[in-house]
Amino acid sequence: MPITILPPKPSRPINNNNNNPSEDDALSDSDSGVDGGDADGDIPMHHPPSKRTRLTTTTTTDATTSIVTPGEQITSDPQWMRGHGTYITPSTTAITSSVAGTITRTNKLLSVRPLRARYTPEVGDLVVGRIVEVQAKRWRVDVGSTQLAALPLSAINLPGGILRKRTETDELQIRTFFAEGDLLVAEVQQLFGDGGAVLHTRSLKYGKLRNGVFVAVSGVGGGGGVVRSRRQVWTMDAANGAGQIDVVLGVNGYVWISRHVETPDAEEGKAGITNMEESVSTTMYSSQNDRIEVETMREIARLRGVVTALVENGLRVDEDMVVRGYHEAVEMAMVSAEGSDDIYLGGEKGQQLAAALTGA
Repeated sequence: MPITILPPKPSRPINNNNNNPSEDDALSDSDSGVDGGDADGDIPMHHPPSKRTRLTTTTTTDATTSIVTPGEQITSDPQWMRGHGTYITPSTTAITSSVAGTITRTNKLLSVRPLRARYTPEVGDLVVGRIVEVQAKRWRVDVGSTQLAALPLSAINLPGGILRKRTETDELQIRTFFAEGDLLVAEVQQLFGDGGAVLHTRSLKYGKLRNGVFVAVSGVGGGGGVVRSRRQVWTMDAANGAGQIDVVLGVNGYVWISRHVETPDAEEGKAGITNMEESVSTTMYSSQNDRIEVETMREIARLRGVVTALVENGLRVDEDMVVRGYHEAVEMAMVSAEGSDDIYLGGEKGQQLAAALTGA
């Protein structure tokens, strides 16, 4: 007995209310999954996926999402406007996806949010970057974007106060402040017309990073990654006598977790901001890591596992989720055979952590 394989039923198209009988008939044929057959009537034919409409009929104001691939037609209805991640083919009104991602609808605007994309800088973003090139008066920094960011010599704190003039001596010693491979936390100050970013570190909370571990996560923008939030840098109390740990969540998807180092206070009677900068300038650009206790290194590794577990399970990475995830991870370790030394949070343990945070 011959076996007949039927194609999957395609999704419903947008209801454009144009009462076009020919189009309605074509859609009803596509819905049935059959478009005639061969001479013997054994193998039914169907429309190719690239010709079908991917949007579903909806009467709500919420965004409609559907996964599409590059080159796949989203809709041919002229009432829709194309947004990011789409293009219109010549001599037609069909909107086609240019990236692999999910369809989002804002009123009559259709766009495709990539499943994975590089970081797009915005003014005010806090980012973690790595120095990749030292030039005459600036550094080139990798921030995970489509191009390298620029950190001018005039945009950092120099020994002697932030208000002093940059001299030729500073230019000759530029490599003593930041060298290739150094990690730093900075803020996006401005953007060029081509999308390039200019950074600055004119704050005590910015500068070179030491005494910690670097983590690069994917899914920037909330689909399982770092999201823009009220606070990207904070200090938390670690468990098991590990002291305090600093966490820096770069909006660009780069994360830094390190042992907390107290900032020396300004001398008594000299509380000016310039004097405060002078008091920390001796260690600000040091590349030597301090001694870190075993307990602190263990909790830093546990926090790193929490961040990677959140990303792998499609959860956002912000202060609330990281803190809650860390406390949940500590409790999970207490009931394991290894006790507090159990810091592994991958695979099923990561899924268990995510389920505990989401209440699933």
